[in-house]
Amino acid sequence: MVIKFIAKIYIFYFRTSIWDEKTKKKWNELLVNMAKEYRMKAEKLGGILIKVGQFLSTRTDFMPEVFIKQLTELVDHVPPMPYEYAKKTLEEEWGTQVETNLKYINKSSIASASIGEVYHGYLNDGTEVAIKVRRYRINEVFHKDFVALRMVFWILKVFTGFGKKADLNALYRELVEVMDRELDFEQELGFGKYFQERYKDEETIRIPEYYEELSTKKVLVMEWIHGAKITDQEFYHEYHIDREQTAKNIFEFYMDQFLNPGKFHADPHSGNLLIQKNGQIAIIDFGMIGEIKKKDIDQFKLLIQGFIIENYDIVVDALDKMNFLLPDADKKKMKRIIRETVEVYSDGSLKNFDAAVVDQIYEELNVIMRDQAIQMPANYAYLLRAMSIVVGVIISVNPQIDIIKWAKPIIKDWFGRRSIVESITKQYVKNATEPLLSYPKALLNFLENGEKDRKWDKEKHYIQLKHQYYLLLDILSFIMIIVGISLLSYGLSVAANSFIVIGTIISGIFTILISITLMMHYRLIRKRRKEVQ
Repeated sequence: MVIKFIAKIYIFYFRTSIWDEKTKKKWNELLVNMAKEYRMKAEKLGGILIKVGQFLSTRTDFMPEVFIKQLTELVDHVPPMPYEYAKKTLEEEWGTQVETNLKYINKSSIASASIGEVYHGYLNDGTEVAIKVRRYRINEVFHKDFVALRMVFWILKVFTGFGKKADLNALYRELVEVMDRELDFEQELGFGKYFQERYKDEETIRIPEYYEELSTKKVLVMEWIHGAKITDQEFYHEYHIDREQTAKNIFEFYMDQFLNPGKFHADPHSGNLLIQKNGQIAIIDFGMIGEIKKKDIDQFKLLIQGFIIENYDIVVDALDKMNFLLPDADKKKMKRIIRETVEVYSDGSLKNFDAAVVDQIYEELNVIMRDQAIQMPANYAYLLRAMSIVVGVIISVNPQIDIIKWAKPIIKDWFGRRSIVESITKQYVKNATEPLLSYPKALLNFLENGEKDRKWDKEKHYIQLKHQYYLLLDILSFIMIIVGISLLSYGLSVAANSFIVIGTIISGIFTILISITLMMHYRLIRKRRKEVQ
């Protein structure tokens, strides 16, 4: 499959001389077909293919949007293993027979994924529990695959120019760290206890109780939560639950995590959120967690401040300090691209957004892609993914939402009227006095005049917000599109098993050829453009 994918890409570029609308359509169709094939193969084989796919689905700075859409549909579900393996793990971890700790356990798992399975049971005192057991010897399997992945990254770094475009060592470390974290159920236990403490006074949110004395690196025992998927509309109707209030509760719960220092739930899909009869929202899986530090929040505030007062030096500087830009990134070009992109939406509508604008942006991005180095840190990748999922869940719960109305008081409180001026003054008083003085008024007008300036109907409002959101992700994605395609090859090569070494070397050779072809293609386009002018 690896060789076939690389060959298809090479043949496509070899046969392409002009990059027009028809060619773009064919290119997207090729990406979609390959992404679908990868998704189906990963869901069939399971294991590290699924985890690599999920990891890449968060990398909107590398992967093209059409590929991201397919990877986000990747379902981590594999055939269950025989109960005897789970029993063996339980008894090895507990050091005693299963019956010593459990009054009953259903030998058929209720959920089966690439890393673990979940069983329903009862403790000896009658407490209903969920028992999550790591798949037998999955740790050894994953770490053997890590060796193969390491070789693929080495090939990309040594035999291609991608090592200058991206920090491949950092990407590999992030991937291994994410998978190692999910393999360790003690970490998930710690995350669950963290959120329990953080939201212990929040009546609308419920975090399950965990049984530490029965939990280990391979076993996690928690309270059994009764409820329905957060998007189950019939459940809302049956128990007369207010959908709008539920959507708002979800929004406020995650906004608190996204805007404040601390850990955030990075996998908020509808299967991990349950709605209970009393309207409480239960969060049942903390295997995927990100973290926002105080310095991240400070830079994020500066980023927003820069956009509001239209000072893109502040924006680029914040991106740099947030580690989005690699050392050889061209900050002047980045500032210009951000400014031009924002100006497209400066009137609050999409009337200036047409095919010509898209072509212009993509053409500029093709130039930047050659000599610009941008890479999103893992935590921000998970943050963007979580934000996108939360928006989708909220809309599924109640399509008639007003995010601007909900966000205004939260953002006001997040900035604080005094802290805004103080924070900017400390950092920019020497060289940005005029923008600083204009900022508080600009921010307050932006927040307080929302009803007057944004009287869109809710459906159009939602479409615009999503469109702008995906455009920004799209811009980041296309900067490193070729890197994304190459990274795809390493995920697929794991499935080659005994042929992994040969497959990755051949993939590396094809990647070099593609890079050469792309460079020739780029020069041809520039030459023809000059001839036309």
